[in-house]
Parts: sequence; C-alpha cells; structure tokens
Amino acid sequence: MSTTGATADPPPGSRTSSSKGDPLAALGALPGVAESVESVRKAVDRVYGHRIMRRRSNEITSEAALRGARGSAALSGADWALEEVRRRTDFSGDDEARVIGAALRLTAEAGQLLSVWRQSPLRVLARLHMVAAASQEDAVGRPRQEDESVDEQLIEQALPSAAEVSGRLEGLSELIIAGSSAPALVTAAVVHGELLALCPFVSHNGLVARTAERIVLVGSGLDPKSVCPSEVGHAELGRAAYLAAFDGYVSGTPEGMAAWIAHCARAVELGARESTAVCEALQRGAA
Repeated sequence: MSTTGATADPPPGSRTSSSKGDPLAALGALPGVAESVESVRKAVDRVYGHRIMRRRSNEITSEAALRGARGSAALSGADWALEEVRRRTDFSGDDEARVIGAALRLTAEAGQLLSVWRQSPLRVLARLHMVAAASQEDAVGRPRQEDESVDEQLIEQALPSAAEVSGRLEGLSELIIAGSSAPALVTAAVVHGELLALCPFVSHNGLVARTAERIVLVGSGLDPKSVCPSEVGHAELGRAAYLAAFDGYVSGTPEGMAAWIAHCARAVELGARESTAVCEALQRGAA
C-alpha cells in the first residue's frame, strides 16, 4: 500500500511549509478524536492523582521506563518477560537481546532530548538512531540513501524514495518547530505514524518512532514525569491491532487517521493504567 494513500490527502507530516493553516489541528477536529483526547486526559489525571505519586514518583518513572522499553521491544520482535529484562545485564548476545538493549538505551536517552526536540526534531531523530544502532552499522544517524535497504518494515508497502523521505522529514520538522494548537496526543500520533511510514533509517525505525511518540507526550506536558508509557499499551493491544491501525494512518483517509489516533490514545490509557497498578502495588508493599 502506498504510504500516502490513493483516496485522500497524504498524512500531515508529508506536507511542506507551503501548506496553509494548521493540519495537526485539523486532525484534532476529526470525529471521535476529541473523545479520545478527553479519555487520555482522565487516565493521566488518575495516575498523577495517586497518593504514591506524591512521594515516590521517581520510582514510578523508572518502572514505567523499563516496562515501556520492554513493550516497544516486543513490537520489534523481542517479546521478553519483564523479569527477564529486569534481570539481564548483557544485551549483546543475540538479535533479540540487542533489540532489548536498543529499547532500553532509547528510553534512557529520551529524557535528555526533550529540550532539543522543539528546536531541532531532525537532530533528535538522528541521535535516537545512533543510540539504538550503537554504531553497529555504517548508516548510523542519517536517513537512508536510495540504494540502501531497510531491515524492519511494519507492513508490506513500497518504501518511499530517499528524496521523499527527506522532504517529508523536513515537513514534519517544520510542523513541530512551528507548533500547533492540536492536542499533544494528536501530534504524538502523527510523529509516530509518519516515522513508521517513512522508515527513514536502515534499521530500528519502530523503536525510534515509539520513542519519538514518548518524547512528544512528555515534552508537551501531558505526561511530564513520563509515567504513562504508550509502548506498554501498544504491546498490550497486540501487533495485529497495531498493524491494522497503522494501515489506517498510511491510507491518509479521515477515518483511517482518526482510527490511528484512537489507537494511540488507547495505548496511552493502558500505559497510565499500568503505572496506576504499580502505584497500587507500592501502596500495598507488594513492589
């Protein structure tokens, strides 16, 4: 399937600075999106209002980071039990271990890049790929070139050309730098979906896309303590649902875009629920 779809406008990240208006805000007006935004806000408020968050928020943040990394790695083919991720110290032994290691490194790095994101999203994306790849390949930290293949594609689709990748990344960057009146959830979903659709790097595109989504959610102030890991929710909803929702994004139709945003909203809600459960366990003295 084409990454831009055949029956509707391309996803907003593919538009250039010549586009008028605020395309992200227009997505916020799609049917059902306001309800998704409100549902996410309530879920986030619940976890932030928990009494444990007032005293032990650093612990909740650390646990959310671990669980988020595990969830993101699961979607990239390394579905390890949480306790195995917690126990292991060497993540260089095989392909799955390296995916887990990359996810953990990205989660740790994300918090260091929040201040850079709004000024230079492309610099952040380059850094994320460098961290994920850990210098294992030559094409680290730069968009793929025309003759380079990609080792991870989410769905079977014709990859955008290197020229299209460059143009759409620039368009996405301009949208982020310009700012938008759209809710953070909408921006995060578009960043996530656009990076998945473009596969801008030769590897680790899924991990980078989900980390970028987290950066938007945290940097926007929706989840400032990073305790609502959407990666947990994406993994819990399952790969099949992830693929189906992403197919809606690449279709470019209003219905498809709304479905992708709703899927991302549900993932954030489930991440918030996970951290609420951690709070409850800490309160009972069980964790």
